[in-house]
Amino acid sequence: MKKFWWACLAAVAMVGGPAVADPADAPRFIETQVFATLPDGVRYPEGITADPATGAIYAATFDQGAPNKLLRFDRNGRLQASKDFGSQIMLGLGFAANKVYILNMGASKLQRIAADFDAATPVEDVASFPSIGTPGTRTVLNPDGSADAVTYGSSGFPAPNALVFDHANNAYVSDSFQGAIFRIANATGCATPCPVTTFAHDPMLATSGFPPFGANGLAFNADETVMYIANTGDNRVLSMSMAGAHAIDVFAEGVHGADGLLFDGARLWACANQGDTVVALNASARPVMRAGEFSGIAPDGTPRGLLFPASLVRVGDWMYVTNLALPLTAKVGDEPEEDVTRWTLSRFHIPR
Repeated sequence: MKKFWWACLAAVAMVGGPAVADPADAPRFIETQVFATLPDGVRYPEGITADPATGAIYAATFDQGAPNKLLRFDRNGRLQASKDFGSQIMLGLGFAANKVYILNMGASKLQRIAADFDAATPVEDVASFPSIGTPGTRTVLNPDGSADAVTYGSSGFPAPNALVFDHANNAYVSDSFQGAIFRIANATGCATPCPVTTFAHDPMLATSGFPPFGANGLAFNADETVMYIANTGDNRVLSMSMAGAHAIDVFAEGVHGADGLLFDGARLWACANQGDTVVALNASARPVMRAGEFSGIAPDGTPRGLLFPASLVRVGDWMYVTNLALPLTAKVGDEPEEDVTRWTLSRFHIPR
């Protein structure tokens, strides 16, 4: 059952470091507001990106029971365009070279479309992701000195989830089911279909937890020597060296349902989708800010505050967040997401 666990967020700390215990040291709370309400019948916004030049916000849906849409809003939250993707569910979005890049999980492809798209604009396939199988076995050390071996299976289905570009427009994509990070060199200029290489394939990028998604949100540090990777089911944010053998370490524990990530130059922002909040971590992985919380369902059927925040994007001093509000358990009446009838994008002002 999905629960709001402040204790999980309060315990976020670099491995080996202290948890936040003193209320006086609790992260600064930031209120959120509704930026846009999705059209009737359009559900489960997951991916989000933005055009930094115009302030346009793009969101994509993750709906297994209704047609999926790619939506374009202006800087004031007014819907400008909608593109139908039918049964093909979408996850991460990115923006580069005046195009919106789309991780079409249903088709296991990276696609793109013109930034000023309308319902008739064609979608271009950029690359297809390979089936690479299981990431192997993870050894977990126990406090008593013993160790457990966790072996991961794989259906072989490529599940591209999150997308980040480096300064050279190389694209990096997480695969939540295969425990991998893929790389597409010069993704904005390569001849399609662009070659895809496996950048990392590691048991640390897989999960046996809940929600059952391993490698998810991605973000670089300022000089792109480190990639941060959310592992949703493990409630962790990982750090991976971009050099050498791409060693992976745990950066932060206890981010309940770690999902979308964004580095703002000083802090790493992480969506805690099972905590209904967005947390900002400093360089020591200590939570210093917390944006939003779930405050019930409004009379119009929209969530008040954040409910299952999945992805985020920054434009100027504002952070925009998708409220996925997706029920995950089979038990009826167990989750507030079941009561949502209209879905939203939220935003909050980033403190200086």
